[in-house]
Amino acid sequence: MNDRRQHTVRLRAQNVTMRYGFRPVLRDLSLEVIPGDPVAIVGPNGAGKSTFVRILAGVLTPTAGTVSLEINGAEVSDEAHAHTVGLVTPDLQLYPPLTARETLDFLAQVRGISREGIAPVLDRVGLADRAGMRQRLRIATALLHDPPVLLLDEPGATLDPAGRELVARLVADSTRAVVVATNDPEEVALCARSVSVVSSGRKRQRREADLGTGGA
Repeated sequence: MNDRRQHTVRLRAQNVTMRYGFRPVLRDLSLEVIPGDPVAIVGPNGAGKSTFVRILAGVLTPTAGTVSLEINGAEVSDEAHAHTVGLVTPDLQLYPPLTARETLDFLAQVRGISREGIAPVLDRVGLADRAGMRQRLRIATALLHDPPVLLLDEPGATLDPAGRELVARLVADSTRAVVVATNDPEEVALCARSVSVVSSGRKRQRREADLGTGGA
């Protein structure tokens, strides 16, 4: 994409409900995210955090409610939505025989984007001179197209301290709208506010001061 610093970005979920059969997973969730205001989605396992992130990414369609993404005041179409966000999820399957560079080269071809960003992204996530490290590669796939919105589902999973520092830098990037689904207190503390998905998909919201990250 073009220089993200020149974009006004707003990701909005309104009254999102998700059911699988008769079982409610999410119920009437609303959220607005802009650059510089990272949001943590927290809650017990099975509460629907990952489901909500996938709905925000445009990968899943909610049973009710809407998700919209605006860039410079213009709404991104449903068809373009999933290609405008970067999604990091532990469910992303990688092809083991491919190196990190080969994986990103393949994705660049599939997405129809320039390969010029491959080397900088590999360097940014610490894979320029390393093999393996699947979680770092998942992060690299989300950054390859330089998205204005970054959705991180358990981003620190299996990462070493240097990898966790990478996650902290991504969350602190004020040029992107960032959502982090996590139960890790360190990752929650990186965010300005949190939304707690509790029983039956309802929510509670806390500001930065409640997370213990405010103050001098």
